[in-house]
Amino acid sequence: MAKPVQPAFRVIGYVTASVVVEQVPFDKLTHINYAFLVPNADGTFQPMPNTWKLKALAEQGRKHNVQVLISVGGWGWDAQFEQLAADPQKRSVFVDGLVQFVAENDLDGADIDWEYPDPGQSAQNFLALMTELRAALPKDKLLTAAVIAFGDEYGQGIPAESFALMDFINIMTYDGDLHGSLEQFNLGLDYWLGRGIPPEKLVMGVPFYSRPGEIIYRKIVEADPAAAWQDSIELAGAIQRYNGVPTMRAKTEIALQRASGIMIWTVEYDAPGEASLLSAITETIRSTQP
Repeated sequence: MAKPVQPAFRVIGYVTASVVVEQVPFDKLTHINYAFLVPNADGTFQPMPNTWKLKALAEQGRKHNVQVLISVGGWGWDAQFEQLAADPQKRSVFVDGLVQFVAENDLDGADIDWEYPDPGQSAQNFLALMTELRAALPKDKLLTAAVIAFGDEYGQGIPAESFALMDFINIMTYDGDLHGSLEQFNLGLDYWLGRGIPPEKLVMGVPFYSRPGEIIYRKIVEADPAAAWQDSIELAGAIQRYNGVPTMRAKTEIALQRASGIMIWTVEYDAPGEASLLSAITETIRSTQP
């Protein structure tokens, strides 16, 4: 019988509204982040499609000892966060609405994906928002955030005072010129450890898709099964960069030594069988256990 993944090391899988709940590999995850609940500039939220999937995930999560969180925001919603976080009344509307959403859907917490708060006043607004959220959420509910890979231009938008408010922090070590590379992964580790995030709160992100084409990993492997053991392939008229099985194992080994988990965007993009990146992560974790 396979050894279970130790809860101390987190494996956090983002899923989207297109997820098929019956296909989610709960046995290989410790947390699921459901993306996204989208905020409006006034602090309210846009209606979320397929909430029945979220409820089903939460129900199955409880059966498998997997914590399910709602991720709020995502790429392209910074302007809404900027406006609502700058106004105490709008922050209050946001906080009250999110706490209610977590309770109504029986979730384990909230993950804030305000990805690019600016240094300065924006950073202080981020801190105010997270402070009020932590105070309003029940003590047994998680509060996390997804932040940029590294660099003070935007990294300082996440003030050090906010680290203590969060249960863990997901580092988006993908996209950009270094998409998914080991260099980017290690730079992200060095930057956030240097900023003062303790290793036990640091969760390192990995992509299950390519750049520049944003081709999902499963489609890459379908095009060429040998691609599962590489990190690049010529596809769709360009050299696509991604993570194959060996790199995913190497990143997991690094995270086991220097951080407290791996975060995946997104679980739905994985390939089946021996090409599975999630299986590579899980097998690497289990190989380190006595």
